[in-house]
Amino acid sequence: MRTLAVIARKGGSGKTTLCVHLALAAHLRGRAVLLADTDVQRSSNQVLKGRKGDGPALVETSGPKLFALQLAALREGVNTLVIDTPAAIEEEISHAIVAADLCLLVIRSTFLDLAAAIQTAEIVRRLRKPALIVVNQAPVSRNGVEPPAVKRALEALLLMRLPVIPIILRARAGYQSALESGRSVEEIDPGSEATREISELWEFVETFVFGRESVQATR
Repeated sequence: MRTLAVIARKGGSGKTTLCVHLALAAHLRGRAVLLADTDVQRSSNQVLKGRKGDGPALVETSGPKLFALQLAALREGVNTLVIDTPAAIEEEISHAIVAADLCLLVIRSTFLDLAAAIQTAEIVRRLRKPALIVVNQAPVSRNGVEPPAVKRALEALLLMRLPVIPIILRARAGYQSALESGRSVEEIDPGSEATREISELWEFVETFVFGRESVQATR
């Protein structure tokens, strides 16, 4: 089993939207997925309880209970655990980082997001956990040229000394519309740019945590 912790210290970053989309991406590709909602707002729970049909299993929990949850999930045959973390509670985030095989730091291209992420990056390094940065809700590029805010953010992220995933998620209404029915953009609009982004992002993350041979075995 592999565990992903989706982390953002700044509210409004789209952390839960990304977390649910990743859990659904894994589910749609045949993985046995459990989404652990440790955010006190329980947003992941609100999204998935509106879903019709099968989907990822969901449990509401807290950081200190994650180790026991991992053991129970492993016994139940879960192979992908995705953790939705709270926005600002450092102790809860630290528990998720310790439990994770990979931490995904979700950052918008704003000064406040970058400032908040520096603290998380320091915790990740202190705990010696692998981490990748996901740039989320970025303005759409024009003719292949990134907006100035995105360029500045990418330059600033180099200072964190953490790898940035090359797939940038753009500010697209489809992400939120999909969650209204507990689904992902891959399910409601297969040919969209949002679907391409999520599909490529999941493939990148899946290869990173499971390895190429394991990924191919699920297809």
